[in-house]
Amino acid sequence: MAEFLLVHGSCHGAWCWRDLTPHLEKLGHSVRAIDLPSHGSDPTPISEVTLNLCRDAILHASNPHTIIVGHSWGGYPISAAAEFAPDCMRALIYLCAYVPQSGFSMIEMRRRAPRQLIGDAVEKSADGLSYSVLPSRVHSLFYHDCPTEVVTYALARLCPQAIRPQDTPLELGENFDATPKAYIRTTDDRTIPTEYQEEMSHCAPPELRLKIESSHSPFFSHPEQLACQIDEIARHV
Repeated sequence: MAEFLLVHGSCHGAWCWRDLTPHLEKLGHSVRAIDLPSHGSDPTPISEVTLNLCRDAILHASNPHTIIVGHSWGGYPISAAAEFAPDCMRALIYLCAYVPQSGFSMIEMRRRAPRQLIGDAVEKSADGLSYSVLPSRVHSLFYHDCPTEVVTYALARLCPQAIRPQDTPLELGENFDATPKAYIRTTDDRTIPTEYQEEMSHCAPPELRLKIESSHSPFFSHPEQLACQIDEIARHV
């Protein structure tokens, strides 16, 4: 069976894969979830976080047999990893994630979306190095179809997101282009417009473009269905 590395999005950590992991393991897969720098239990100061540091954390946890799943902002560092060391992975799966266009930062990619959904929901830190999601907006942005317990669980763990890695342009080339890719689009997403996801999903061949009727957090709202979709992709990459 497959080996998966799960990479979280903005303000999250390895904790967000809590409900998905056992379903993937039940299907016979091995699963590892990591904290990107300054997230979860990782002690890196926000002032030191760079896109390359996030990339290297992924490569350190990966090997040539690994299928890397990136959620949301996680699409950027997994793409950087594929460009830098394509032999350290088997394939990439973008889960309602940003697929970079060469030369653009994630912030620039977000601004290119047909609708802006999160601008009034985040607050920049006093030093300008990070941002946080307003607690009053967390439920509606990320978890509107999730159990109440999930919102409580997440609110206790969400953390500030370093801005510098998301404001760093990413140059991509042949290594990234040659890396097998799949995309899972969330059709009731209130963070990244689903029509923008559909556009970005064309990084993958038609048979590896899936969708799930979910919020931005299918790992909490539909973990079993999501595990089945990831399992299906693993059979074709």
